[in-house]
Amino acid sequence: MFKDQTVAVTGASGGIGRAIAEMFVANGAKVAICDLELPMETATEIGASAYGFDASNEAQVKSAITAIEEDFGPIDIYVSNAGVGSGNGPHVAGGSNESWELAWQVNVMASVYAARALMPSWIERGSGRFVITASAAGLLNQIGSASYSATKHAAVSFAESIQIEHAQHGIRAHCICPQYVRTNMTKGFDMAENSKDGFLEPSDVAEALKASIEADKFLVLSHPVVADYFAHRATKHDDYLAGMGKLRQKMAGETLPTSK
Repeated sequence: MFKDQTVAVTGASGGIGRAIAEMFVANGAKVAICDLELPMETATEIGASAYGFDASNEAQVKSAITAIEEDFGPIDIYVSNAGVGSGNGPHVAGGSNESWELAWQVNVMASVYAARALMPSWIERGSGRFVITASAAGLLNQIGSASYSATKHAAVSFAESIQIEHAQHGIRAHCICPQYVRTNMTKGFDMAENSKDGFLEPSDVAEALKASIEADKFLVLSHPVVADYFAHRATKHDDYLAGMGKLRQKMAGETLPTSK
């Protein structure tokens, strides 16, 4: 279903972005892979074209989209995959203003900038797909990184807004919300390596995206159990928060309170 479609994927020099790009290439799409540094080596390896730009810079995003469309024609699918994360520091608000601003710009505004550039022509054309790589943290929470959790929640919300506001224009949104995937962000992370729900490969996420597009489903859940956790959070929020608190204590090696 992607044959001859033009697809742009950001954050695509490796990890989930590269796997998504490979999936589209394998299915006949014309794929532009984008990253902060020109991903020429990856492009050569997978049969894509390389573009280098800062996804958090609106002028660069707009220029890159223009260049891609001049080279391949109108973009049919845009995958906003670039993301960053950082720790809390000494407490939940211990991260620097700079780390919070970077998370906001890359995890949220990069999608806003791309949508701002694409939506007018998509609305006129009556078609387009916008894919945002959020995280299970966007539906749940990422222990140890309030900035990551908050911005990924915002990313999910923005993807929902695209679907709500523009389904009537023939535009579809998809939101990727995996748990732990084997990428540079999870390298050496014991919780990921030992995850009871599975430590997936980037290709698993790419195949889940393909299946969700084919079924026209908004959420892309390479870890289906995330849907159960999300439902538990919604219906038993206090229990969810208490359970996450206990998990945080376990991660920190703290003694859990004895049940009475």
